[in-house]
Amino acid sequence: MATNMHDTRTGQVMHVIRDRIERRTLTPGARLPSVRAMAETIGFSKSTVVEAYDRLAADGTIRSRPGSGFYVASPLAPLALDRLGSAVEREVDPLWMLRQSLANQSSSEGGKRLMPGCGWLPDDWLAGDAIRKGLRAAARGTRDGALTGYASPQGSLPLRALLARRLAAQGIDAAPDQILLTDSSTHALDLVCRFLLEPGDTVLVDDPCYFNFLALLRAHRVKVVGVPMTPTGPDVAAFAAALAEHRPRFYLTNSAVHNPTGATLAAATAHKLLKLAEAHDLVVVEDDIFADFEHIVAPRLAAFDGLDRVIRIGSFSKSLSAAVRCGHIVARPDWIEALADLRIATSMSGNPLSADLLHGVLTDGSYRRHIETVRARLSRAMARTAKRLRAVGIEPWIEPDAGIFLWAQLPDGMDAVALARAALAQNIVLAPGNVFSTSGGWSDYVRFNVSMCDDEALFAFLGEACRHAIRQRSRSPLTEQVVRHVIDEHPDLRRNVAARRP
Repeated sequence: MATNMHDTRTGQVMHVIRDRIERRTLTPGARLPSVRAMAETIGFSKSTVVEAYDRLAADGTIRSRPGSGFYVASPLAPLALDRLGSAVEREVDPLWMLRQSLANQSSSEGGKRLMPGCGWLPDDWLAGDAIRKGLRAAARGTRDGALTGYASPQGSLPLRALLARRLAAQGIDAAPDQILLTDSSTHALDLVCRFLLEPGDTVLVDDPCYFNFLALLRAHRVKVVGVPMTPTGPDVAAFAAALAEHRPRFYLTNSAVHNPTGATLAAATAHKLLKLAEAHDLVVVEDDIFADFEHIVAPRLAAFDGLDRVIRIGSFSKSLSAAVRCGHIVARPDWIEALADLRIATSMSGNPLSADLLHGVLTDGSYRRHIETVRARLSRAMARTAKRLRAVGIEPWIEPDAGIFLWAQLPDGMDAVALARAALAQNIVLAPGNVFSTSGGWSDYVRFNVSMCDDEALFAFLGEACRHAIRQRSRSPLTEQVVRHVIDEHPDLRRNVAARRP
C-alpha cells in the first residue's frame, strides 16, 4: 500500500512549507528558514529537512541559491480566504462569523436565531420610518440624473458638504473636496488598501480588532501584526516596538468606540501614537463607524493630526440602515484625488440615489431624534447586559461609555470556541474572542452585542454552561460535548431554548 506523503516526516515538512505559501506567509521570492532553523522549529533531523527542500525544489515550488539558501519560486495559487484558519477551526474563523451573522437568521430547522455575536442593531431599533419617508422624498426629487445617472467622481456635493459640517463637530477640519463617497465603510477600507499597500507589506492592527479587518487585509496579501489593546488605546510601548521591528505601511484602528472592546482612546495615548507615526512615516487609518453612538465626543486621531497622515473612514450602516449603502473616506486632497481615480477604475461611481436618500434623512430632523433614542436604549441595554453577565460568572473587561459591545471574560476553564459551537447548535450565534485576534489569543473572551441580549434563552444557556464549568473546577477546556450534556440534563434549559422556536 502506498504511503501518504503527509504520513512521512519529509512529507510533513513539505506540507508545512506549501501551507505557508498558500496562506501568503511566504510569498514569491521570500527566503525559507535555514535547514537548521526549520529542523529546530519542527523537531525533525536536518537530513529530513534537506530531503524535503530538495523535493520542493525538484517540483518547482522553491529554488536554491548556492551560498544563500532556498527561496519561494512557485506562482501563488488563487487566494482562498477560508484558509484564514486551520481546517479544524474553520467554523469559528472571521468569515464564519460573518456568514453566520449575515445568513437569514434562521436555522435549517426553521427556528429563530439569537444574534448576540452580530455587529449591528436589531431591525426594530433602526430608522425604518425615516428611510421610507426619505425614499418618497428622493423619488419626488427633480435633480437631473438622481434616479438614473452616474454619480460624480467624488459623489454628491450636498452630502459631502453636510459630512464636512458633521466632522467639524468631532474636531476634524475637512473641506468637501477632502471627502470621497464610497459604497460602504468596507469599500472605503478596500480602496485605501488598494491605494497604500503592495503584497508583502505589513499593517498594524489592535489585538483584539474587528474580525473583518483581518479577512480584508489577508485578501490584500499583507502581513498583519497585532498590538495589545488597553482600555485607553493600544499599548504604546508595544506599538513603538512593532514600528521598529516591522516597519508597517499603516495602522488600522477604531479609536472612538473600539470594536470589539468598547474602549475609548485617551488623549494622551493619541498624542503618543501620532508622535510615533510621524517618526516612522506611518499612515493611520481610523475607522469611525460607531461615532454616532457616543454621548460625548471622544478624542480622534484625525482631529489631532489635521488629516496630514490620518485617513478617516465611516458610514451610517450601523446607526441608520445597512440597506443604504453609502460610506466615505476623509483624507488629504491629493490622496482623495488618487482614491477617486481608483474608485472609477474599480467600480465606476457611487450610488446617487443612496446619497440623496441619506442627505434627506440627515437633514430633516428624523435622524437626530432617532439616534438620541438609540443612545438611550443602548445605555440601558449596556447596564442590563453587564449585570446579567456578571450574575452567571462572565466578567466585562470594561463597561464602555458608548456603543453596542461588551467584551467579556468567561469563567476559568471555559473556552470561547467550544462555547460558540455548542451555542450554534441551540440557534445562538456567539462571537468568540479568538476571531478578533491576530495572535489567536483572547480565547476565553466573547463579544456581546448588548442590543441583542434581551432573550432569556441566551442567559439560560450561558448560566448553565458557566455553573457547570465552575462546579468542575477543571483546567481542561470546556468541550462542546460537556455543554450539550448540561443542556440534556436540565429540562428548564431545554424548555427555554424550545420556547423561542416557532
